[in-house]
Amino acid sequence: MRMVTDRERRARLARRHGLAPDHRYADVAAATQAMTAWHATEAATVHLALHARVHDLRVEDVERALYEERSLVKQLAMRRTLFAFPRDLLPAALGSASARVAAQEEKNLYKWLTAGGIHEDQAGWIEKAYAATLAALADGEPRTTTQLRELVPELDARFRMGTPGKKWGGEFPIGRWVIGTLAAQGRLMRATNLGHWRLNKPAWTLLESWLPDAPAPLPADEGYAEIVRRWLGTFGPGTEADVVWWLGSTKSAVRAALAAVGAVEVGLEGGGTGWVLPDDPIATSPEPEIEPWAALLPTLDPTVMGWKQRGFYLDAEDVAYLFDSNGNAGNTAWWDGRIVGAWAQDDEGRVHPIVRHDIGDDGRKALEAEAERLTAWLDGVVITNVYASRQMKDARLP
Repeated sequence: MRMVTDRERRARLARRHGLAPDHRYADVAAATQAMTAWHATEAATVHLALHARVHDLRVEDVERALYEERSLVKQLAMRRTLFAFPRDLLPAALGSASARVAAQEEKNLYKWLTAGGIHEDQAGWIEKAYAATLAALADGEPRTTTQLRELVPELDARFRMGTPGKKWGGEFPIGRWVIGTLAAQGRLMRATNLGHWRLNKPAWTLLESWLPDAPAPLPADEGYAEIVRRWLGTFGPGTEADVVWWLGSTKSAVRAALAAVGAVEVGLEGGGTGWVLPDDPIATSPEPEIEPWAALLPTLDPTVMGWKQRGFYLDAEDVAYLFDSNGNAGNTAWWDGRIVGAWAQDDEGRVHPIVRHDIGDDGRKALEAEAERLTAWLDGVVITNVYASRQMKDARLP
């Protein structure tokens, strides 16, 4: 069994993820194929992650892929996270990771009904709410959650959560969870975004209205196998623990998927066993070296979030500054294959690297050049982050 070094893994990451300038991709489609899927919980992440990897990207290129060509489709899936999937991977996700999340969402829906004082025939109530919501969208016209609540009385039923008067307490309409469960099931789709590209303000529509030729979801085992095959192509070598965490599934499902795709073992410098696809050249040959490179990646970037075991590109003492307590990453600054800090914007929208390590003059200059490139691309747009890391919050900018 061949031993793969951490430096090899970092060199591979630079190439496969299109982060080294000489390895950026030509367009949205090529970058998406390379990365499996884009995190989309924060809407700006899709655009910023693509900008880091695609030559001469325009905001319009991303918007066209999402809302005109619909080659990228937003869907709740792994770990109850919103992703932008390439359209051909959607059937695999709907039959596996999304179906798992949908079951969890529907279970929570029963809990919210109880909290709202609806105790009798909850299953019947849910089916009635589902049917009425789908009927309200049968004309093919996308509608917001607020518009749907005006048309479907069940969606305006209320429940109380948390302590009244507290930040997260209050009374909430149950419609959000009805719509969310239907979306996780793949019966509803997020249609055109009604806000600025940096914000998630979707209108909802039926699957058949948004993707008329969408194939049926794959059986769960086939869906998991296809997603794991794509993951190995993007992130391999990775450990079983990495795949379980990223997929948000069980060890048994992951082991079955690894077996189904014929994954093979390699040793990892940090210890343990990594998995790669059977035709992956790294299983038998060293990964070529690569020149040092710099990158500024957004909150929840797929490279940062690709592995649970991140020691080959992240120092343990930096985790508390760059990730929240749930393992969600804020903006990150990279030099020569490692995370070396974060980045933030000032009030005028200028991007500034926040470096936590001594990376020398070459590293600082390279990150400053990336900051200038990103500042120019954002053109005054200031990104507001839900998942802001401690380092981002503590930034002192000019």
